[in-house]
Amino acid sequence: MNIIITGCAGFIGFHTCKQLLKRKNIKIFGLDSLNKYYNIDLKKNRIKELKKNNNFTFYKSDLTDELFLEKLFTKNKIKYVIHLAAQAGVRYSLINPRSYLKNNLIAFFNIMNVSKLNRVKHFIFASTSSVYGNPNKFPVNENFLTDKPLSFYAATKKSNEVMAYSYSNMFKLPATSLRFFTVYGPNGRPDMALYKFTEKILNRKKIELFNNGNHIRDFSYIDDVVTYILLLLKKPSKEKIPFQIFNVGNGKPRKLVEYIKIIEKNLKIKSKTKNLPLQKGDMKKTHSDIKKIKNKTKYSPKTNIETGIKNFIDWYYKC
Repeated sequence: MNIIITGCAGFIGFHTCKQLLKRKNIKIFGLDSLNKYYNIDLKKNRIKELKKNNNFTFYKSDLTDELFLEKLFTKNKIKYVIHLAAQAGVRYSLINPRSYLKNNLIAFFNIMNVSKLNRVKHFIFASTSSVYGNPNKFPVNENFLTDKPLSFYAATKKSNEVMAYSYSNMFKLPATSLRFFTVYGPNGRPDMALYKFTEKILNRKKIELFNNGNHIRDFSYIDDVVTYILLLLKKPSKEKIPFQIFNVGNGKPRKLVEYIKIIEKNLKIKSKTKNLPLQKGDMKKTHSDIKKIKNKTKYSPKTNIETGIKNFIDWYYKC
């Protein structure tokens, strides 16, 4: 099976490639632009590890180059796509919205359109819990309204879902949107809370707590997230319009202050904090209803937050 995974040097992309390469008869073509949104050395180290497997081929590529994609798909007879490349980050979208226009809209259209032209069997792509905005009840399920995104990042991700639905409707492209809820774990992103908090606590620097530390998040461990992705790979929608959406979360939200206490316990260091107001675009709370994905895959998340944070800190000390 020949498969393209975009964003292969990213957090979720790296772990997805790593797990998929354990299977037989798999050839992965990994695409990543290696942009400088966060530490490029971390991304290069991930690619270096993946290249140890002969069934992984890496292309440093810009997904806005549709001609390159057409040649890659045709030459390698690609039939499955896991599109995880994107410009991430709610707060970064406040200062550089054009990056989201390029990487989350134009790039998304190109990879989706080439997937349609090559009649792929399943086009899976990353969405986000941010599409839910600030709902007035929890947990949120896939039928909740998503017409009031709080950030431009969330707006581009909602746009991806609408674009993919239209292609499923018009061209019968089997497409699946995965709404990720605060993914964390080893080899994580330096701009995410767990990495930032760990680093600052170790360096005796203050942690900035937006919304005065009152955020509540549905923290989802990377191994559980990747398991869901791989279980869904061969499970495209069989409906007349072959489009489906799944929440990918843990379903057990925790207060940010609890999260910090677990980090402190593992580091054996008390944190210093600085309370700040709610930032533009931030959601106060996330809490996923994951009944739909559990029913589809017959899988439930296995890793609790205490184990997940310990695994991250063990990795952090080694890296």
